[in-house]
Amino acid sequence: MRSLVEAFYPKVQKNPLLAPLFPEDITPVLEKQYMFLSQFFGGPSLYSEAVGHPMMRARHLPFAVTEERAEAWLSCMAEALTEVGVEGELHSFIIKRLSGPAYHFVNTP
Repeated sequence: MRSLVEAFYPKVQKNPLLAPLFPEDITPVLEKQYMFLSQFFGGPSLYSEAVGHPMMRARHLPFAVTEERAEAWLSCMAEALTEVGVEGELHSFIIKRLSGPAYHFVNTP
């Protein structure tokens, strides 16, 4: 999971739609994403223990999340999965599982 997050965020930082949403120092975001994804995919409750209930939609409300940005986020994640060697059915499963939250966070037309 850590390798995936470390492959993912450089792609986000280079994406013109996503980069403006993130701080210059991405380190705290990396750690939170690692904890969240670990928990989201059935691992220990790292995120909840450190930060509290995820409430991810509420946490994303301050940002203009459009459908286009959700798609860009998923595209960066798909590239990162490929980069770390996740392929085939597992790759498809992860993207499908993350698509629900990605589109659920959309809050701007």
